[in-house]
Amino acid sequence: MTEVPDPEVVELATKIFDLARRGQAEALVAYVDAGVPANLTNDRGDSLVMLAAYHGHSDAVRALLERGAEADRINDRGQTLLAGAVFKGETDVIKVLLEGGADPSAGTPSAVDTARMFGRTEVLELFGEH
Repeated sequence: MTEVPDPEVVELATKIFDLARRGQAEALVAYVDAGVPANLTNDRGDSLVMLAAYHGHSDAVRALLERGAEADRINDRGQTLLAGAVFKGETDVIKVLLEGGADPSAGTPSAVDTARMFGRTEVLELFGEH
């Protein structure tokens, strides 16, 4: 028998994922510091830090990484935070993820492959690629 999720829990989770999308680092950090897992994922395997990275919020990304979020977390489609940031052209987020230990060769396609695909030579240089 499938357990029906508590509507209040679903509403809270939705609010927290929206904070990540909007890059509201202070509010997001308050929830994580209060016990929400830094690696909380939605129904597609996207973590809080992935949503913050994809939407270009480097401060939120940094704050989540400092609280234990995984820099190389892969979602249900095999994508990494770093590849998403490369796709979106979010250079500040890319730098924060690299500082946090993200691996440019992880995921499918990897961040390196994504940078090559979109001709982002400046990003390839950040990765030490030519």
